[in-house]
Formats: sequence, structure tokens, C-alpha cells
Amino acid sequence: MATQIQEPFNPGIPMKREWGTALSALRRLLANGDDTEQVFRIMRALNGDVTQKNYRKLLTVPGGGKLAYRRLELAERLSDRRWVDGFASDTVGGTYRSFLDATGYSAKGLAEVSVNAIGDQALEIEHPYAWMGRRERDIHDLWHVLTGYKADEHLGEACLVAFSYAQTGGLGWAFIAAGAALKSIRITGKLDFFRAVIEGYRRGRQAGWLHGEDYEALLAEPLDVARRRLNIAEPKAYRVAQASLDAAGLSGI
Repeated sequence: MATQIQEPFNPGIPMKREWGTALSALRRLLANGDDTEQVFRIMRALNGDVTQKNYRKLLTVPGGGKLAYRRLELAERLSDRRWVDGFASDTVGGTYRSFLDATGYSAKGLAEVSVNAIGDQALEIEHPYAWMGRRERDIHDLWHVLTGYKADEHLGEACLVAFSYAQTGGLGWAFIAAGAALKSIRITGKLDFFRAVIEGYRRGRQAGWLHGEDYEALLAEPLDVARRRLNIAEPKAYRVAQASLDAAGLSGI
């Protein structure tokens, strides 16, 4: 449950972008791609009022008002293992279950990382914009499932953050994607990783707006059907880059 506080909160004022903070966090992230806390620091430093804008957009799409009114806490729902275990294996939910088992990740674990990274309770406030921020955070791993980008490799994460930039407009996502792509060119001397990241952005532009989805219903949908409905294309350049990195022994860059 979100925390109730008495302090004034005005999320309608865009946060000033903190480029120094973002650059420092990006350096740490590129040095250690598993340091997820740096992702949240970059988001906080660069995304400004993107969450507010996406919340207002949610209210304009079919069914979005109902989602906003219900304010389902996805971290709690996705952490209900009995519920997740109820999905057939070929559904989005069944694939998400396999994702959890393979990676050891969890929705609540990601939430804890975000709190540690930001260092305050900004996302725990009982406010529509704060709820939207939690929703944006909690659907990240579901987007791995929907897009086919692996979460336990740096290439998959870089492609998904490019996809996420196209979907959300959050500058922090673009900053991370660009940094990862440039690092790959420096290390490999090839453009395969870069092309896969660009493809991720284009796929995000072509796909339906995933923020507007009812995720309880979506998880019950067959994965292939959901991808067709949402116009999520096959990641061809991503597969090429995966093979190239594996052949060069550089899958961990």
C-alpha cells in the first residue's frame, strides 16, 4: 500500500533536469550493467514531468479512466504467486511466470531497488501521479516479456530502454540507450548492438501504447495474440546482435 503523508506535494511542477547526476549515474551503470539503482537515478534526474504527462494521456484512452480510478498496485498484484501460477503457459502471464523463475526477479524486488536508489518515499505518496510512477516501474519486466528482449543481458536491457523511450518520452531512457550503444561501438568496433537499439526505438514507436493496457486482462491473453494486437514486431536486428556478441564472446558488455 502507498504511504500517506501530511507534507505538501505538487507533482505538477516539472523537476529540473540534473545532467551531472545523470552522467555520474550513467558512468556507474556502464561500468556495471547490473547496478539497477543507477537506472532509477537517471530516470529521476532526466524524466521531468513525463509521468504526469503519461497519466493525463491515460485518462484519454479507452478504459484508461477506469484504470486510473481503480489505481491497482501492480507490484502487489504481480507478487501474488498463486494468481501468477493460474495462467496457462502460452499466455503473457504464463511467460511472465517463466521469466520470474528463470531470472529470480520480482516486482517487489524492483520496487525496493527504486526506493533505495531515489533515497526517499517520492513514489509511495498517495497521489495519482505517484501511482502512475509506480505503474511505470512495475510494468518494466512485463515489457521484457512482451517485446522478447531478455532482462539478464545488457543488449536486451538497452533495446528495451530504447523501446521505453519511444513509448513514454522519458529522456532518461534515451540517455541510457545512447550510452550503451556508444559503449558497444567502442568495444566491438561494429554497429550490430547500435542497430538493435535503434530497432528497439522503432518498435516502440510502431507498437500500441502499452501504458494504456489493463494488465490483469493482458496477462490472461496468449502472448502471440497480444503481440499481434499491440503491433509488437519481431526484433530481427536484436537477434543478429545477440548472435554477433555471442560469437565474439562479448555478450556481457
